[in-house]
Amino acid sequence: MKVDLLTCLTLAAASLVAMATGGRGSGRRKHKEVFLGENSKFKFGGRIDYKLKRQDSTKTLLIKSEQLLRIEEHDFAMRPGFGGAAIPVGIDVQVESIDSISEVNMDFTMTLYLRHYWRDERLAFPSRTNRSRTFDSRLVKKIWVPDVFFVHSKRSFIHDTTTENIMLRVYPDGNILYSVRVTVTSLCSMDFSSFPLDTQNCSLELESYAYNENDLMLYWKNGNDSLRTDEIVLSQFFIEHFQASSGLAFYSSTGWYNRLFINFILQRHIFFFMLQTYFPTMLMVVLSWVSFWIDRRAVPARVSLGITTVLTMSTIITGVSSSMPQVSYVKAVDIYLWTSFLFVFLSVIEYAAVNYCTTLEEMRKMKRGKIPSTFNASQAMAFDGCFHDNEVELTSDPLAAPPGPPEVRAPEGTRLRRQRSVRQNVDLFVSNSYLVDSYSRVAFPLSYLLFNTIYWSLYT
Repeated sequence: MKVDLLTCLTLAAASLVAMATGGRGSGRRKHKEVFLGENSKFKFGGRIDYKLKRQDSTKTLLIKSEQLLRIEEHDFAMRPGFGGAAIPVGIDVQVESIDSISEVNMDFTMTLYLRHYWRDERLAFPSRTNRSRTFDSRLVKKIWVPDVFFVHSKRSFIHDTTTENIMLRVYPDGNILYSVRVTVTSLCSMDFSSFPLDTQNCSLELESYAYNENDLMLYWKNGNDSLRTDEIVLSQFFIEHFQASSGLAFYSSTGWYNRLFINFILQRHIFFFMLQTYFPTMLMVVLSWVSFWIDRRAVPARVSLGITTVLTMSTIITGVSSSMPQVSYVKAVDIYLWTSFLFVFLSVIEYAAVNYCTTLEEMRKMKRGKIPSTFNASQAMAFDGCFHDNEVELTSDPLAAPPGPPEVRAPEGTRLRRQRSVRQNVDLFVSNSYLVDSYSRVAFPLSYLLFNTIYWSLYT
């Protein structure tokens, strides 16, 4: 009996100790649970498990999205509907800006938003609210997207500040919107025959690289409304209009491909070139005419003025040529510059002819004795640049003309009469060389005015 009683007391004491220890432990767990509950609430009032809190919520969300879209269950290396009809891919473009247009390189740089629309039933998912899911570039690398590229592009890149500018939106029925922000530098075949009074037609062309028309059909999603532009202002051009068009491109080894075109027309602003090229050229030509009013004996003044205008015209022509591509045809600005240069050059040649004729006239007067012996030839040469022979014997009567040989009248129609007639004309021109400047004062401005009238009416 004593043994049984002792055993019962021992078991009872052990039970009391166990209950006491268990109560304290449950109290700690309860307080710990309450502590975690207070510190693990979201702003919506929810709670998360302690183990889930220690994991990366971003990776957890990505894993759920991949499971929702069943990415691991399909081979996205193949296009949607492989083996069937061509998959239609709609294109929508919004032009953000035209960054630059280079005449030297014959290209343009454009920044745009390129959006693709297609349907991939493999990415369809159940949804009660019929809301789409939006993802970034991390999921784009795991699914199939159209391989659209820019034909004739020199450089292109997708913006990556602050992250890659890529957006993927998946709808519950499998419709997909894929948008990228890209900057592309593309070729533009320019015709400079009317430069700078020209109009350039440029186009940006889009095409699938791997899929021909039997596998992928590119089209403008909303027709002409698929191409939208922001307000674009350029320094040297005025954009007349944008136009969307489509066509086919054939490659001998792979077949026919759908190609989309973004066409735009550029009208050049002429005011910049009027200030930098045309007005300075006109002023140089007019300045060269000033020499016609300067005395023909003032050699240093007229020669300096002519050389200055010629060199200035050469500088203008060189500056315009350096900013243009080396084309093998004549441009409109070349016609104007070289014609103006010809007017300036002819004004210099005009004075050379006048000065030469003046020299001959003075030499003849000295030989005929019409210039007195006291005439200082060295001073005259320093003044007008002509050489005068002061050693010529003069007659006592400076006004008396030396007797000449008797005139011999040749029969009409002979060669002698024709030579004499030409000589008389030359003598008349030499004796009246001062009239050349008088005629030039009228002939040069009228000729240049006529040239400008024809030039501007033809190119404008």
